[in-house]
Amino acid sequence: MNILLTHSYFLLEDDKEAKIMKPYAPLGLLYVSAYLKEKGQENAVFDSTFSTFKKQLEFIKKNQPEIIAIYTNLMTKINVIKLIKELKNDYVYGKPKIILGGPDITYNVKNYLNTGVDFLIIGEGEQTMFELCNSILNKTNYSEINGIAYLKEHEVIKTTSRMRMKEMKDLPLPNRGAINFQPYLDTWKKYHGKNSMTVSTQRGCPYTCKWCSTAVYGQSYRRRPAKLVVEELMMLKNEYNPDAIWFVDDVFTVSHKWIREFHKEMKLQNFKIDFECITRAERLNYKILNLLKDVGCFRIWIGAESGSQKIIDAMDRRVDVDVVKNAIKKTNELGIESGTFIMVGYPGEDEIDINNTIQYLKDANPTQYTITIAYPIKGTSLYNEIEDKITLQPNWEISTDRDIDFKRTYSRKYYDYAVKRIVNEVNQHREKLNGNHFNALKLKTKSLTANLLMKLNK
Repeated sequence: MNILLTHSYFLLEDDKEAKIMKPYAPLGLLYVSAYLKEKGQENAVFDSTFSTFKKQLEFIKKNQPEIIAIYTNLMTKINVIKLIKELKNDYVYGKPKIILGGPDITYNVKNYLNTGVDFLIIGEGEQTMFELCNSILNKTNYSEINGIAYLKEHEVIKTTSRMRMKEMKDLPLPNRGAINFQPYLDTWKKYHGKNSMTVSTQRGCPYTCKWCSTAVYGQSYRRRPAKLVVEELMMLKNEYNPDAIWFVDDVFTVSHKWIREFHKEMKLQNFKIDFECITRAERLNYKILNLLKDVGCFRIWIGAESGSQKIIDAMDRRVDVDVVKNAIKKTNELGIESGTFIMVGYPGEDEIDINNTIQYLKDANPTQYTITIAYPIKGTSLYNEIEDKITLQPNWEISTDRDIDFKRTYSRKYYDYAVKRIVNEVNQHREKLNGNHFNALKLKTKSLTANLLMKLNK
């Protein structure tokens, strides 16, 4: 085995996700695998989701790959570092060259290189990975490869940034055949009665939300032709028969023209499948909602983050809270489930803003919502703004950006309490409206960046 692609997410070690049991396959790795395969570089993928660290090491020891490429992000970093150190400290695994890629790399280059890794891929990974693997396997000079970083005599070397792919139509479909999807489908079916798979139609996001990381795809907007997306959906239905699709795009309805083309292609193929997506409120209207519903959309997640216009403006969300509220109401009216995201503890947020958020949730009445306490991801505008206000920054190797705390209006404990207060008050309101427990409410306190943007690699 020359090239092994892997990650270090272990479902049963994640207490929150182990309760939710809605795992998705590592789509980003499967895209890289497909690109390498198309270029003639055979590779294998070790999917760690349903495995263990011990089994991962046993697989590597048995197969002795020359190159091990590991996807890392905010939530898996600690496990990734543990894997690197194990591989570098024991020659029973051979002496593989270790490559890291993923959204957490871009603004932590020196930290990651100091773990003992050989190369970092910065930004979009497919083309860079292909060129770097060629260089390693053929023992040629890699210093001219764009988009990599490495150490040379203890000095960090970063090459010229890689230009992003212009045409998404040239990107091969994820190499889903490289892993076993049955555990994913079975887990979903067992715990939720129906299963789901992920599909990506676009890369990048043109918006400027300060808390959001654009480390890999930047503030771009590139999209696969609607016809190719529909072909992929039909292939998935034929090969895996999923009950639903989760479109992992940041803003699914950013282009109304694309949505119209997508709807047209679905109707031409006489095809329909249940799906859910994420979007922004101002990119929805009755016409678009009806087009989505007509081809299977059963749930739309509509970003808000706060019910306070003051906080929305501080986030540079560039949307009116009433527009968000009305978009959720329109979605509900058409019989499509609605979801929204709430973030508390953002710089400057006070009790008035919390009260506004509670009222917003009561008025909008989304089917579901998630809450997270704001945390600064390195490289974002939010991080840059609060960097001199950081009050807790644990050891990098054994912590994540979620553990960083900074001076807020109130203490962190206040915002922990605010989460409970929001849930309790909104629950009570819904019970009063419905006369009994509102079964549709499914609170999931989780990280917006790690669980929703990661699903692209998220």
